[in-house]
Amino acid sequence: MYTKTIDFSKYSSIRIGQPTQVLMIEKDDLIPKERYLIGGANNLLISPTPPSLMMLSKDFAYIVQEGTMLEVGAAMPSGRIVSYAKKHDMGGFEFCAKLPGTMGGMLAMNAGVKTYEIFNILHSIEINGEWIPKEKINHGYRFAKLGGVATAARFQIKRKYDYSLQSALLKLRINQPSEPSAGSAFKNPQGDSAGRLIEAVGLKGYRKGDMAWSTVHANFLINLGEGTYKDATYLLDLAKEKVKAQFGILLQEEIKLL
Repeated sequence: MYTKTIDFSKYSSIRIGQPTQVLMIEKDDLIPKERYLIGGANNLLISPTPPSLMMLSKDFAYIVQEGTMLEVGAAMPSGRIVSYAKKHDMGGFEFCAKLPGTMGGMLAMNAGVKTYEIFNILHSIEINGEWIPKEKINHGYRFAKLGGVATAARFQIKRKYDYSLQSALLKLRINQPSEPSAGSAFKNPQGDSAGRLIEAVGLKGYRKGDMAWSTVHANFLINLGEGTYKDATYLLDLAKEKVKAQFGILLQEEIKLL
């Protein structure tokens, strides 16, 4: 293992943070328990005082086929997974198209689009060096309790990449803003939409400093230039407070605050 300085104001998708020392884990390293594991930082909001961080090195960015099973390392970016699936005509990964992040991040939050989620197509996950069937992992909408560090995932290979499904799923996401963000800020409550609720309490487009609720999609917290952690958390708290007061619904963050 080795340390690497990562500037989160450039590395994270929301462009907030500062240069931070991150421990890089290599294959066969003993993984520390006291550090927080990060991936592509696509759903992270890094504070000025984050916990001790670690990241899987390129040793874990691989894809191999073993018989009817596909194994994907946890550091593998989603874009390269989709490219592999297309090249080898494998179905199931269509929803990953233009879904930012790494395999590890997708596993940790059961990432997906609508009803298409990573756990739907998953066979098992390597956690702390042991392969665990997905049925033994507590998971649901945008969460998975892995109980350790996921280093790889396995999928039963199925045929035919469905381009029409990919096109339909991409159309569902055309209303997402282009400015730096960390994706959906809140999980959708049962039977409702966080974006609708935030808009209904009058916060769509509302700005604090250089952070704002997007005018394109109210559930996206966007950075208009020099956004700060303080202004971002102010807007998150304000949305939770107003939605709770008006609708009695407590919004839950999908974005991870460190």
